[in-house]
This record gives sequence, C-alpha cells and structure tokens, in this order.
Amino acid sequence: MKGLLKKSKPRKPSELLKHTRELFIFLTAEKDVREQKRKEKMEELTKAMLEMRTLLYGDGESEPNKETCAQLTQEFFKDDTFRLLIVNLSKLNLETRRNATHIVANLQRQQVQSRLVASEYLEKNIDLIDILIPGYEDGDVSLSYGAILRECIRHQVVARYILESNHMKKFFDYIQIPNFEIASDAAATFKELMTRHKSTVAQFLSDNYDWFFQEYNSQLLESQNYITKRQAVKLLGIMLLDRSNSAVMVRYVCSLDNMRILMNLLRDPNKTIQLETFHVFKLFVANENKPPEIVNVLVTNKSKLLRFFGDFNIEKEDMQFEADKAELIKEISVLEPKDIKDFSVLSFRENCQIAC
Repeated sequence: MKGLLKKSKPRKPSELLKHTRELFIFLTAEKDVREQKRKEKMEELTKAMLEMRTLLYGDGESEPNKETCAQLTQEFFKDDTFRLLIVNLSKLNLETRRNATHIVANLQRQQVQSRLVASEYLEKNIDLIDILIPGYEDGDVSLSYGAILRECIRHQVVARYILESNHMKKFFDYIQIPNFEIASDAAATFKELMTRHKSTVAQFLSDNYDWFFQEYNSQLLESQNYITKRQAVKLLGIMLLDRSNSAVMVRYVCSLDNMRILMNLLRDPNKTIQLETFHVFKLFVANENKPPEIVNVLVTNKSKLLRFFGDFNIEKEDMQFEADKAELIKEISVLEPKDIKDFSVLSFRENCQIAC
C-alpha cells in the first residue's frame, strides 16, 4: 500500500525532454490518428509541461535546483524542443499553453556557465520569429504567441532582426485589431521592442525616421480609438525623452506637422491624453533652435496657449509637473515672431490644418 501512495520519482531533464520531444513530434506528424490516441498524447504532454514548469519554478515546498535548471535549459535548446513547441503552439490546450509561456519565460533568463543559451539558439534559429509575429493573426492563440515573442525580444539579436524586417509595419495593424486584448498585447510587445535595447532602437529610428513616424503619426496618434491614442502619445514621450534618441527627438520637434498633431491632442477631451501630450509638447517649446514656422505658430496662438496651460492642472500634486508647466508658460510668453515666407497660420482652437 505504501508503494502505491508513494510519489513518482521526478524524471531527469534529459528523460523529460526526450519524452516531450516525442510527444511534440507526434502532434506534428499526426494524420488519421484515432481521437482517443490523440487525447492520450495531449494529456501526456500536459503533464510533461507541468513537470517541466515545476522543475524550473519549484513546487511551493522546495526551491528549484540550479543544476537541474541548467541541464533542462541545455536539453530544451539542444534538440529543437523550442521549435517544436512554437510549431505546435496552436494545437495545445489552454493549460498547456500557459505552462509553455512560463517555461519559455524562465528559459530565456537561464544562464549556463555564464552563457545565455536561449540567445545563442535564437540567433541560429531566427526564422522562428517569422512564426511568432504573425501569431497575432491567430485569434485563439495570439496572446500566447505575444507572450513568448516579448520574452524573445529580451535578446538584442531578436529585437534587431524584427526592427530590420518587414514585420515592423505589421505592428501598426496589430495594435489596431478590434479585439481589445489582442490589440493591447500587440501594443505591449511594440513598446518592449521600441524601448528595451536603446542603441539598437536609436539606430533604427535614425535609419527609418521618415516612414516610421509617418505611420506612427497617422495610424496611432491620429487614431479615432482612445486607447490607441493614449498608448501612442505616452510611448512617444518615452522614446523622445530617452537620451539615446536625442538626435531623433531634435528632428521630431523641428517639424511643424508633428507639432500640429500634438496641438490637436492637447484639445482632446480626455485628461490623460492631454497630460501625456503635455510631456511631448513641452519639447517643442523648449527647443532652443525652433524653426521660424514653429515660433510663428506659437506666437499666433500665444494668448490661447497661455490661457489653456494656465488652467491646465492635474488631480495629484506634482512639483515636477508644476515646474515644467511654469517653464513652458514662461517660454511661450516671451516668444516674438520671426520672418518667414509663405507661412500658413495654424490656429490652436480651429482646424489645425497646414498646407504642405
């Protein structure tokens, strides 16, 4: 009786991974398999993934063993288990997918003899990213694809690959998918991509400034969707205020078209959007080398802007906000018009349209 009640001995990482690979291969190759057989194999895979997660995270009573985690990491990436997981992700049930995303998240961080095995593997198998990104088009499984993709973006080699690929333009569509959860997940991945690896992002923005900000402005900042607008203007502030992007920031705030968009966003009825916009708009005003057309627009709208910012307050007390607002008001109040030919007046309270 004691033998029956005894817990089964945990398998070695090599044994567990070997069994897991066999199950994934079965799922990959299954054709005309009896439903009962498929169900049995799926149950085995669910148990194997749970066992793997327990080895990596512990069971609540004991901490994970470092040596076991290192062995599991090596085995996982040695024989393409990661590829098999990605290829079969849409076939897994919800519980197994959740365990899979936790396993992948852990393995991306595991170091074996000071080496990030996951990063080395992805560099040699970068085509897996071509499977993960279009996963946003697979409604039922898109959140699992997104979670795994964000973990992969932790590695600079992956982020650089995506930034230099045609996948980048797809994100502007994914962020606007009607399904709120999927769109929010895509926005989270996009933010991770545009903020984690600073030098890589700075190079990307410098090389792709024109098309990127044209898409960013027209599709995100000028979106009719409140969530899309709010997330976009907040991310814009994060990107422009990052020191790594200082050259891009200077270029952005020297554009009258860009300022037009921000002035429109200041007029948005939502206070959160107004506040996030304020943090970007102040960069246009603080620019010491403002082009004449920008100076003249600010001068033309001086009284309206001063009145707007004079009444502009936030609920919580914020000394930095008050200091920034006071400096912005001071800068606008002392502006004088500059000579410029063919200048079209932009009205802050009117249509905010400029002839190109």
